[in-house]
Amino acid sequence: MKASVYKNYGPPEVLELREVEKPIPKDNEVLVKVHATTASTGDCRVRKADPFAVRFFYGLKKPKVGILGTELSGEVEAVGKDVKTFQKRDLVFCGTGTKLGANAEYVCVNEEGAIAIKPANMTFEEAASVPFGATTSLFFLRDKGHIREGQKVLIYGASGALGTYAVQLAKHFGTQVTAVCSGRNVSLVKSLGADHVIDYTQEDFTKSGMTFDLIFDTVGKTSFSKCKKSLRKNGVYLAAVAGIPQYVQMIATSIRGNKKMKGGVAKMRKEDMLFLKELIESGKIKSVIDKRYSLDQVAAAHSYVETGHKHGSVVINLIPSN
Repeated sequence: MKASVYKNYGPPEVLELREVEKPIPKDNEVLVKVHATTASTGDCRVRKADPFAVRFFYGLKKPKVGILGTELSGEVEAVGKDVKTFQKRDLVFCGTGTKLGANAEYVCVNEEGAIAIKPANMTFEEAASVPFGATTSLFFLRDKGHIREGQKVLIYGASGALGTYAVQLAKHFGTQVTAVCSGRNVSLVKSLGADHVIDYTQEDFTKSGMTFDLIFDTVGKTSFSKCKKSLRKNGVYLAAVAGIPQYVQMIATSIRGNKKMKGGVAKMRKEDMLFLKELIESGKIKSVIDKRYSLDQVAAAHSYVETGHKHGSVVINLIPSN
């Protein structure tokens, strides 16, 4: 099969289209023929080994996992002998999480993992962009932030892969949403349900006097110390992008003060995929697709992601979406 492969850490140019061995599903796995996958900021960080701690998970000198990609949609081609809930020709969307491997023609996914039947009202490329951005935003808002109806929530980086889902999820949970993005994405974010939108190139929300129960930084461009005054009593700052200094700060705020900083690594789970599928099919959540590339253009897709100007998700199409 063909896959986008990298054998060394480095710039987008380390990614090459190569022939690799087609995976064989284990007894509890399904083999999925990939129709669409994505290129994300997380993929870029792993490819560059930035932060350096990435190497402790994926190989100190060279990558142990040579294929990037954490999400996909496609068709079940084969199932292991113990698989009971999926069958050949099922249309699915899946998350591979830290195992990666989605930027390829075929992927094996555990039956009990982050895999579900594709939402009926989504194309393959739309469905492929759900497992990373939507499950991560759900993890931070619901599981870490304990979001609840009537709260005031600010989403920083509201036009990105996480942010577009975060705005919609925050509205689903009955909160008042203030979204922060660039001026060119204001209309997009309003269309997703944001009650107020701030253009960060024109206004610093931390100087506005507004306060929030939750501040969710999806892109790592703010800090707890800068946002602390904008948090209400018992407010929570959620950091989707965090390094050692941020984790030290999380520990410190857990011990003292009534304003907390929280982070963590979102795990893709089947129950969350099923929850999101229900919201999607009821029309409460939709995907936002920015650009589309083919499998032999993954390096170009990474270059575009790293400009920092994308909105929504960048999709890699292996089979024309329908």
